[in-house]
Amino acid sequence: MADKITVARPYARAAFEEAQAAARLEEWSQSLQAAAAVVQDERVANLMGNPHVTPEQLATLVSGISANGLGEHGSNFVRTLASNGRLAYLPEIATLFDSFKDAAQGVADVTVTSATELNEAQRAKLSAALEKRLKRKVRLHCQIDPALIGGAVLRAGDLVIDGSLSARLARIAYELTA
Repeated sequence: MADKITVARPYARAAFEEAQAAARLEEWSQSLQAAAAVVQDERVANLMGNPHVTPEQLATLVSGISANGLGEHGSNFVRTLASNGRLAYLPEIATLFDSFKDAAQGVADVTVTSATELNEAQRAKLSAALEKRLKRKVRLHCQIDPALIGGAVLRAGDLVIDGSLSARLARIAYELTA
């Protein structure tokens, strides 16, 4: 996976810079997501491995199937990926593009794993506290894991805040046996 990210990063950066210069970040994001979905389709993936299908044919196929079309710049980008044998990296490119876009717009994705479902008031309070701490807008993604017993685990990029009851119990058990 690290190799795919390494290969995808310069393409994602180039697409991001082009989209940012044209003030079309959201359009590019949607186009890349659509093209990535096309490439992940099993039938298209099989065609990418077929030596009888030219890169130009693959680029035309992906551009044509992608929702709302990719526009001229998006089609040129897909054509470049196809000619360099990098169409299979489109999902990673789209993911990296979105992370560059979020960083530029000051948005952080935060995954909240809690023992029980959070109500709207808890989400709002948590979101406000995280926005204050991270100094950016927060987009919450909530998950439920009953194994936490109580509390929650927050993940925002490299930052992990473990406020779960199971982690507290594990620390207490460690201190008692040390």
